[in-house]
Amino acid sequence: MGSYSIGGRTRAFLKVQDGCDYKCTYYTIPLARGISRSDALENVIGNAKEIASKGIKEIVLTVANIGDYGKGEFGNKKHEHTFLDLVKKLDTLDNIHRLRISSIEPNLLKDETIDFVSKSNSFVPHFHIPLQSGSDELLKKMKRRYLSNTCTNRVSRIKETMPNACIGVDVIVGLPGGTDKLFLETYNYLNELDISYLHLFTYSERPNTEAVNLNGIIPKKVRAKRSKMLRGLSAKKRHSFYENQLGNRLTVLFENENKEGYINGFTENYVKVKTP
Repeated sequence: MGSYSIGGRTRAFLKVQDGCDYKCTYYTIPLARGISRSDALENVIGNAKEIASKGIKEIVLTVANIGDYGKGEFGNKKHEHTFLDLVKKLDTLDNIHRLRISSIEPNLLKDETIDFVSKSNSFVPHFHIPLQSGSDELLKKMKRRYLSNTCTNRVSRIKETMPNACIGVDVIVGLPGGTDKLFLETYNYLNELDISYLHLFTYSERPNTEAVNLNGIIPKKVRAKRSKMLRGLSAKKRHSFYENQLGNRLTVLFENENKEGYINGFTENYVKVKTP
């Protein structure tokens, strides 16, 4: 199950887990990929060393549900290792300049992991949290395993330990039952949350999911309007985050491709940089 792919010559995507045991109403991953199962820790470390030997500077950990790492390792539902075990072990490896966590559920992002990353040799201050909604009513309708205050607490903890950390969140727009009032609840919640950008998904009906049978279908024009509003909020958040980084001395990992006389790259905290 463990594998990796190379994105250009600077970054690799290392798969450490697949499948998901969550039964969210809109979710198709359990149907498509099955139950949660993890690659053996020794295999992950072996792949990471192989990537490092190729001169790759950054590894992104990719998964369906990374916080569940350890479940299904060796075909066993018990956790032989935890996500924190994985993080600690990867951090000891030589010749890996950056390790980046792709996405982690707010209820599975523990204080211990945040604190370790804040002092890490290799893990960068960048977190991506699949929040999905700022409305507790909609989170319950989605059958998520947390409420909005969990995400609030996670963001606060990250910013306390890593003030310059970049934090992105996933948001779904247009789930059935998402009234104007509940959408504004989400918008206002996100507006106040100390995050750096949004990753938006416009809800679309998927067969064999509970959501297709929910009442209160949102017209596609309304979904599009709400998506546009949140894209605007995301742009404002990213601009504010970038402005706050002005004057900081950061390390940029540049891509090899020359684009009309310029090269692009990203700082450790995911600020995009362009230079001649």
